Amino acid sequence: MTRSAINTGPGRVLLFLYALFAVAAGARAGVQIATKFDEAPVAYLLSAFAAVVYIAATVGFVRGGHGGRRLAIACLLIELAGVLVVGTLSLVLTSAFPDETVWSQYGRGYGFVPLGLPVLGLIWLRATPENQEPSEPGDQ
Repeated sequence: MTRSAINTGPGRVLLFLYALFAVAAGARAGVQIATKFDEAPVAYLLSAFAAVVYIAATVGFVRGGHGGRRLAIACLLIELAGVLVVGTLSLVLTSAFPDETVWSQYGRGYGFVPLGLPVLGLIWLRATPENQEPSEPGDQ
């Protein structure tokens, strides 16, 4: 029986994109917090939070199995909620966001990828039933 794990096929692309966004958001937030935190602390802390979510999602995809799937789903739902809430607030309360975050204006500064990525991830996780997952990473 062929097993389809969350970190195979399209799951590898998602894993790569989440790792890339973890580095991009984390580096951006780190520089902004270190050099100009007083200008837009909320925006920079939100970018740092986004980086943590991306790191955790990456870990979920790498782990696979039941625990990895649950972690990835939780992260993708948090990310989607964050993009929708922060995206809307950044358009409505522009003065509260003097500088962009990863999720500002629904991820416009990142080509709207932060808006589409969790949706694609959730679709992929739904398409790979849990009962097809190896129980441990070495059981493949």
